[in-house]
Amino acid sequence: MNTRHLLTGHVLQFSGNPFTARWQDTVYIEEDSAVLIENDQISAVGNDARAQAGPDVVHHDHTGHLIMPGFIDAHAHYPQTAMIASWGKRLIDWLNIYTFPEEMRLHDPAYARTIAARYLDLVLDHGTTSVASFCTIHPASVDALFEAASARGMAMAAGKTCMDRNAPEGLRDTAQSAYDDSKALLTRWHGNGRAIYAITPRFSPTSTPDQLAALGALWGEHPNTLMQTHLSEQVDEIAWVRDLFPDHRDYLDTYEAFGLLGPRGLYGHAIHLTTREIDRLRDVGAGVVHCPTSNTFIGSGLFDLMGLARAGQPVGLATDTGGGSSFSMLRTMAATYEIAQLRGEPVHAAQLLWLATAGSASVLHRGNEIGALSKGMAADICVLDLASTPAVAQRHAEADHIWDAVFPTIMMGDDRAVAEVWVNGCRLRGGGN
Repeated sequence: MNTRHLLTGHVLQFSGNPFTARWQDTVYIEEDSAVLIENDQISAVGNDARAQAGPDVVHHDHTGHLIMPGFIDAHAHYPQTAMIASWGKRLIDWLNIYTFPEEMRLHDPAYARTIAARYLDLVLDHGTTSVASFCTIHPASVDALFEAASARGMAMAAGKTCMDRNAPEGLRDTAQSAYDDSKALLTRWHGNGRAIYAITPRFSPTSTPDQLAALGALWGEHPNTLMQTHLSEQVDEIAWVRDLFPDHRDYLDTYEAFGLLGPRGLYGHAIHLTTREIDRLRDVGAGVVHCPTSNTFIGSGLFDLMGLARAGQPVGLATDTGGGSSFSMLRTMAATYEIAQLRGEPVHAAQLLWLATAGSASVLHRGNEIGALSKGMAADICVLDLASTPAVAQRHAEADHIWDAVFPTIMMGDDRAVAEVWVNGCRLRGGGN
């Protein structure tokens, strides 16, 4: 079987962080360019790709389309796939009414496998090639996701969600079982193919100090894993944390005190941060993850993307399925733009595309493998049709320059804009040359 493929079209390229330097100097679209795939990697880009293609290459002509890295969703809850877009009130009500009952269903390994497969197929349809996801307390839910990702060749980060209080019967573990189960899963999956394990306390209110300490100890024993959780999503949640942890300085301190703050930590939402928390997260190099459709859907607040990112805080982007109301990173980028507009700080299309690819790869500590199109990177690629629907096409036709042509797809595009998806050098979506 031929393993050399040449994709031609407009090619998205990065040379730096467009939030800490000018986007014009760090993000480029090379028009009428090319990407050469050999086996599971990108072997050349641009003129080099054409020069090295050779007569045996399979050519995929995407003239007028945008060839870019596959989207990377840095915070999701795959067990919530079936109840996405459920009407709700505030976070705690929404968890109790919809989330927890659905997560209980994943105690059944067969159901967990069904949802894992459904979820990954849905995100691939939307051009997402890598995800960091919470599972449930059930070890089988972790196995199901990693197995489904492996079958598709996807780079996946995930972990067993740990909760030993303030959750219903059937979704609680203990400090010891959380440690034991997480360690066993970590041993089985971390570094297995493209899998990375993420130690996963759901958030401080659902873990006792003993459980947080146990998970902090586990992370200390395995510092090359990730740790993912939630931080400062809603003001009433912060008040709850204050009541549960009266001796701690702030929400972040409920993690730091138990060994759960570090450069490989991922903190979802992070909307209502104190000055101390902002400084501490940046000082340790921890990643925060912006979840814009979730933040608006559940009424959490307006994340300070520009303020944090300009100050050097690593930021990733995420759908937060199913608190987020879409599987699409295009819709997620559109919501990012809208929230920034409400804060009076416009975000350029170049910054949005970087955030949804290289930015998320960076907070997942996978920036040397995914998130960019350059020699030696994994061939995880999304090809966007920049005129995918009549509404987008008529706007595209009026574009004066390439960025003007891309922006309508970010704001109005959906899965119909995804012309082709490659994962680890294999084409999983789209067809034809």
